[in-house]
Amino acid sequence: WVRLVESGGDSVQAGGSLRLSCTSSDYPLTTTSQAWFRQVPGKEREAVATIGDSASSYRSDYHNDVRGRFRITRDNAKNTVYLQMDNLKVEDTAMYYCATGWSGRGRLDPASYGYWGQGTQVTVSS
Repeated sequence: WVRLVESGGDSVQAGGSLRLSCTSSDYPLTTTSQAWFRQVPGKEREAVATIGDSASSYRSDYHNDVRGRFRITRDNAKNTVYLQMDNLKVEDTAMYYCATGWSGRGRLDPASYGYWGQGTQVTVSS
């Protein structure tokens, strides 16, 4: 059983910034792709950002709604993946989840990831 721990969620005003972190004490995040997803009640979980491993030169991809505002990075020495979120909007309000254990299929598909964190809440107010 793999345990991913997210942190950094908070309540902020629109235009503010947050940095989410995802780490694991028992899974080498450096060996595969990671992703951040978000979900609001009543809607499907959607991919926000993904980052590949060294074989992909750590290629990153973003949801169109966050491109230019969010940035996904990894610190291999700390076995941690980050999501820097700037210029937050009310519509960014959601539970954010870290995912790893990528199956090699579509990076934007939640079904392609085998391990998930418990989620961290981001609330953006106007």
